[in-house]
Amino acid sequence: KRESSNQYFLKFFDRFVENFPDNGLNKPNRADERTRMRILRHIGSPGLTIKNSAGESSLFRARLILAHGVIILLSLVLIAQLTKLQVFKHEHFQTLSHENSVKIVPLSPSRGLIFDRNGVVLARNIPSYSLEVVPEAVPNMEAMLREIADIIPLDEEDYKRFRRSLDRTRRFQSIPLKHRLSEVEVARFAVNRYRFPGVDIQARLMRDYPRGAMGVHVIGYVSRINEQELAKSDPINYRGTDHIGKTGVEQAYEELLHGRVGYQHVEVNAQGRTIRVLSHTPPVPGADLYLTIDATLQAVAEAALKEEKGAVVAMEPSSGAILALASMPGFDPNLFVRGIKEDVYNALQTSQRQPLFNRALSGQYPPGSVVKPFVGLAGLEYEPDHANRGMWCPGWYRLKGLKHVYRDWKKNGHGQVNLHRAIVESCDVYFYDLARRLGIENIHDYLTNFGFGRKTGIDLPGEMPGLIPSNAWKRANRNEIWFPGETLITGIGQGFTLATPLQLAVVTATLSMRGLRLEPGIVHRTITSMNEEDIVNPTYVGAVSTRDPANWDKIIDAMIDVVHGAMGTARDMCPDCAYQIAGKTGTAQVFSLGQDEKYNGEELDKRLHDHGLFIGFAPVDDPRIAISVIVENGGNGSQSAVPIARAVLDQYLNER
Repeated sequence: KRESSNQYFLKFFDRFVENFPDNGLNKPNRADERTRMRILRHIGSPGLTIKNSAGESSLFRARLILAHGVIILLSLVLIAQLTKLQVFKHEHFQTLSHENSVKIVPLSPSRGLIFDRNGVVLARNIPSYSLEVVPEAVPNMEAMLREIADIIPLDEEDYKRFRRSLDRTRRFQSIPLKHRLSEVEVARFAVNRYRFPGVDIQARLMRDYPRGAMGVHVIGYVSRINEQELAKSDPINYRGTDHIGKTGVEQAYEELLHGRVGYQHVEVNAQGRTIRVLSHTPPVPGADLYLTIDATLQAVAEAALKEEKGAVVAMEPSSGAILALASMPGFDPNLFVRGIKEDVYNALQTSQRQPLFNRALSGQYPPGSVVKPFVGLAGLEYEPDHANRGMWCPGWYRLKGLKHVYRDWKKNGHGQVNLHRAIVESCDVYFYDLARRLGIENIHDYLTNFGFGRKTGIDLPGEMPGLIPSNAWKRANRNEIWFPGETLITGIGQGFTLATPLQLAVVTATLSMRGLRLEPGIVHRTITSMNEEDIVNPTYVGAVSTRDPANWDKIIDAMIDVVHGAMGTARDMCPDCAYQIAGKTGTAQVFSLGQDEKYNGEELDKRLHDHGLFIGFAPVDDPRIAISVIVENGGNGSQSAVPIARAVLDQYLNER
């Protein structure tokens, strides 16, 4: 009987141990049971596996063929990739050699132009050369600055501006060191260019305001962008952009004017100089803006103000278009474009004349007597028979039970007056009494509905709302009760009452249109780089309703006699006009007089003189222009503001 394979191997193992030669070493003992069991586990159970040589040979050949196939496939892929890199993309990767590199250079878009309503250029772009530095390509910045100053003169402002930019700009971005190089300076650097790696001359378009200070508070200006402005803007669209609109239209329409940045991939050498352009995505220029402003009228308004501090706003009543918006004094916006010097900027900031201040939008002044037509209209609304009511003006007014006396500007009074005559002669006493009868709440509500005490909504930054006070306002802001005497002085545009020159022009236009309220606008149309035109249409705000449409005529007739009547406060304004004006003069106190004090302009500091004002519109039967004028510390409005208004009205109406 044949033995199993396991038993056969165990017997073989036992015989091997018995016949193991004795060479002085330890001879293994006969395999004990534990060793035998390990052998059994090692050789397998229950039976011995017999080797299949033919099967193993076949499997080995299959695996070898598969391995060869994988190796061949990988070799083909590698050869294909090498062919692609060496043949098809040889030119591309050659630029990535040890002495060349590829950079993405942002291309600043051309900023949109700004024109007046007749196509006169107000803001343009002119070619300019600037010396620029890429910090990461400059081996020694301080040495470079010292050496380059021997070739191109640099002043202290150039250094300060450059170091400020150096701190807030990435090292691979180009930083201007000096703007507006002369042709001589460009040529001088070109000869020495090899000495300054990372420094180059760049041709750029620089913003320019060809009319200088004219219209600066409307147009605004651009200057170097700061970190706060950059954080609020699209960082991608402002790569490579140095400037941003800071004030005026330049700021309000920054997104349209700026355009879209472009890019180009360029090959540069080890010195950072461009060798060639690999690809180019052109920038999209900004849109051109056509303003509602008439440049000629704007210049006339500014010239009429001369050396005075003040503002003129002219508006087209039927559309809301601003024809002129002058604030004097002004300044040259070109100073800011190329980097204003610190001492020049400090002089502008600290000047008592405040040339940086936009008086037309941000100046809040007591409107004085120019508010009387609107208070009179409120009187007609709340007291229908008010127009026929008369009273005696002795030159002063006193509330019942109180000792305080409220003076009229005319010491001996106006005698018997009604609403018409009170507006024509600007009788304070009449409006003291009317304000008392109306009450502060009715005055507040009616004037607010007209547009006082709120922003007009003009498309320019920096507008202030003015103020029409009320009981609630005084409690909230002064934590005080309202006094009856404060109602009286509100009726003549004094006390807490404030208005901006723009606001006065807008409410005058509303009056001329019999209550139709339009939002003032400064941009008439825009034209994109694709010649897409967008016309800005008038924005209707609302209407001031009246109990009787005839009330408009009663107020306007009185305003006509202010200018053309024998007793009008502006009777010397237009004795020979070819058109009819409806207007109102005003004189606003800068400080309050004590009960027994008298105003003496000759003894006062100029800054304490009264403000002079005028509002009006013309022609009366077809209003084409509404105007407001304020002359700071100009004294009587009839003498200071009226001549300015006449010059502007003549220019606009007689030239058409």
